[in-house]
Amino acid sequence: MSGETVRFGRTELPPKQVEALRRAVRLEWVTIGVLVVTATLVFIVLGSSQAMKAAWSEDLLSFIPPIAFLIAVRLARRPPTTRHPYGFHRSVAVGHLVAAVALTGMGTFLLVDSSINLLRGEHPTIGTADLFGVTIWLGWLMIAVMAVTGIPPVILGRVKLGLARELHNKVLYADADMNKADWQTSLGTIVGVLGIGVGLWWMDAAAAIFISGSILHDGVSNLRAAVVDLMDARATTFDDNRPHPLAGRVDQYLAGLPWVARAGSRVRDEGHVFHIEAFVVPRRRKVALADIERARQGCVALDWKVQDIVIVPVPRLPHVVDAVTPPGSDA
Repeated sequence: MSGETVRFGRTELPPKQVEALRRAVRLEWVTIGVLVVTATLVFIVLGSSQAMKAAWSEDLLSFIPPIAFLIAVRLARRPPTTRHPYGFHRSVAVGHLVAAVALTGMGTFLLVDSSINLLRGEHPTIGTADLFGVTIWLGWLMIAVMAVTGIPPVILGRVKLGLARELHNKVLYADADMNKADWQTSLGTIVGVLGIGVGLWWMDAAAAIFISGSILHDGVSNLRAAVVDLMDARATTFDDNRPHPLAGRVDQYLAGLPWVARAGSRVRDEGHVFHIEAFVVPRRRKVALADIERARQGCVALDWKVQDIVIVPVPRLPHVVDAVTPPGSDA
């Protein structure tokens, strides 16, 4: 991928983003490989522990974000068509929504199931296993597996976080955020298994409830963000913490043009890129087409995400945009 032209629809990615995309794709494939090993090991030592079952379910759910990312990236590279004039950038939002719904649904199910088992007072038991001719408590194997398998996702998540910022990809961010929190699942599971070992049977169900709650929290937070994006809310940063500063940069640039009295824009997050409708109030009644085109090119040069932008001269700005006036202007 390095050295070749890479596009998201009509948007040609700069070399830095091309490299970030290459690394992100590779990391997601590595993540899938790690999850295959992790889910297999956890299943082998599953036993009757509710915490282990919840951890295994989380491992299975963790396949969804990387798969959604890989599919969304492939679809987003398709050029716009007559039927899809805005391109296929929304595939990222769709992938985000699918992953969020799956997390929310499974988190709710596991939380209800674990709570019922706790209320019923079910006492899980952990037997023994023969390992190289030695009989050991199966709980030690469970603890060893959770301790080892909890490390790689945390490392992968921290690396993905920076790539999600570079690519402005919320599916990748959701995946990274889940990976970073995997140590909590591993620790909770270990505590639950140790609880069974010392006779505190309820600690296993409590750990399962904790893990289920973590899954549900990830699901609900991502579901809220995905739905807001699909409803064309104001564009935010990749982590949804604040409005994206690029909108302000576009407005400031347009307001600084000599023929513009006021400027304001509506910015819609399409996935990796933005669709921007920029409104300008001209200082004169007639505006040259060349001035509008130069303004559009200047906006595109601000950031690689500003490709799909239209500039509309208007007598007054729509009430839904924040007006920006040139410095020292009384407009």
